[in-house]
Amino acid sequence: MTNIESLQQQILDASNMRHATKVFDDSKVIAEAQFTTILEAARLSPSSFGFEPYQLLVVQSPQKRELFRDFTWGANGAFNDTSGQLGTASHFVIFLAHTQVNMQHNSDYLQTFLKDVKQLPDDVIAFFNQAYQKFQEHDFKVTTDRQITDWCGKQAYIALANMMTTAALMGIDSCPIEGFEQDKTIAVLEEHFAIDPALYKPAVMAAFGYRVQDPPRGKTRRTMAQLVSWY
Repeated sequence: MTNIESLQQQILDASNMRHATKVFDDSKVIAEAQFTTILEAARLSPSSFGFEPYQLLVVQSPQKRELFRDFTWGANGAFNDTSGQLGTASHFVIFLAHTQVNMQHNSDYLQTFLKDVKQLPDDVIAFFNQAYQKFQEHDFKVTTDRQITDWCGKQAYIALANMMTTAALMGIDSCPIEGFEQDKTIAVLEEHFAIDPALYKPAVMAAFGYRVQDPPRGKTRRTMAQLVSWY
């Protein structure tokens, strides 16, 4: 087997191993170096225009996690009579999407980002501003606060997918979580985490750790022929 064939097999094995883990082994903790690698996969992820319009909040305190329990039905174990991912995951992450305040074309935030993070010269920044304004107003028509925030959430999902794939390659389980009430989550984030809802909204959550048991059956997916069309 060639190196490429070996890598292909590793990717397929990891993809088949990965599943939406509902209950983790709470006695097992992901090694710091391994979780740092998972976070690096998010940090190095691509995003539209390279704007990285999201923040990651890693919630490790059991007390802090409990603040979300009553309304995070996708992670509170209500469907399987357990403490869920909130109670058993080694690491629990909340992805925050930037809002219109930061991500409207020509915003102060973006000017600082282009200058200080991307370290672009003024003429290139001017080009980015023009292209991004056209994208927002004409190409994709992403102009309202809700539309811009949802678009930022889409970028966060790219980082989430890379984190889960990276975890799977290291034999670490994960679960993406959309099962939560937005308004109540926003309120807790503002009161207990000092997250300004004018700047950030929760997009998705994710839990990482090690499964208690294997899923009852293998993956069920459409065939490649059902999924892909070639022209």
